[in-house]
Order: sequence, then structure tokens, then C-alpha cells
Amino acid sequence: MTDFGRPGPGEHADYYARYIALVPDGNIVAMLLNQLGDTVEMLRAIPEERETYRYAEDKWSLREVIGHVIDTERMFAFRALAMAREDDVDLPGMDQDVWGARSNAAERTLSDLIEEWIAVRRSNVHLFSTMPDGVGGRKGRASGFDFTVRSFPWMIAGHELWHRDLIRSDYLEQV
Repeated sequence: MTDFGRPGPGEHADYYARYIALVPDGNIVAMLLNQLGDTVEMLRAIPEERETYRYAEDKWSLREVIGHVIDTERMFAFRALAMAREDDVDLPGMDQDVWGARSNAAERTLSDLIEEWIAVRRSNVHLFSTMPDGVGGRKGRASGFDFTVRSFPWMIAGHELWHRDLIRSDYLEQV
């Protein structure tokens, strides 16, 4: 396994520190696999009629939140892969609102989105677990900020935890 210890502040845009801070110390690849199970268990318990709930008029439905989590995880993993394969790569940004508006997550069932997310996560666990030693410190740019490869699995894990907490507080608290 490669060097995916907790990234330092200079290894990612400051914005992502809030996600990384949510992730406990340990083997990040094992955490990615384990935390997915916890989140999926929570999501599978949600009643079907709750899938389209929005806690405010201008907020995403629960389905759209999961679509966003899937898109973001794919994008973070792509960035990690691109930087692992080519040092000093410069990648474009992602406007989550534009991506969300162009997604079909609202029309899909939560069950279908969960299955897609499981497939994406398993693929990413395999990707990160098989990267060669020394890759974690490789660098690149995305959205105009510097990142290391090692920062992305931590951002994926933290982003999931961030949205898991928001789902509990904003979408499920009233259930």
C-alpha cells in the first residue's frame, strides 16, 4: 500500500480541511470501505416517500444529495488518478450546482443511486489500495489549487461524513 497518511495543510485547498478533519486517523482505504457500509445502512432505512424530500425550496432532494456525493467522489478519484499518473497535471474545477442541475439523480430511485455509489466506492477502494508506493506525494493542480494524490481519499471520506451528518440533521430529523 502506498503512502496515504493524513495530508497536511499544504496538500489541498484550505476549503477541504473541514472534510479531512472529520476523518479519524488510521488506514484511509479501510475507512473508505467501512464507512460506506455505515452510510448505505442509514440510506436503505429511509422510507421511499422521503427520497424526494427537500428541507427548503432551494435545496437538493435526498436523491440529489446522493447524486452529488457520487459525482464528487468520482471527480476526486479522477483527480487522484490523473495526478498519480502525471505529476504537475492541471485539472479544471467542478461547479457542484451546474453538475447537480444536469444530473438525473432526482428521477432515479434512491436504491439505484445507492447501488451506483457502492460500485463507485468499491472501484475507488481498489484504485487507492493498488497504487504504487511513493504516489501519495505526487502533486497536481485542480480548480487552481495545489493537491497531493494522498489528499483525495481523505477528502472522499470526509465529504461522505459531512453529507451523512447533513442527511441526518436536515433530511431525517423530522422522520
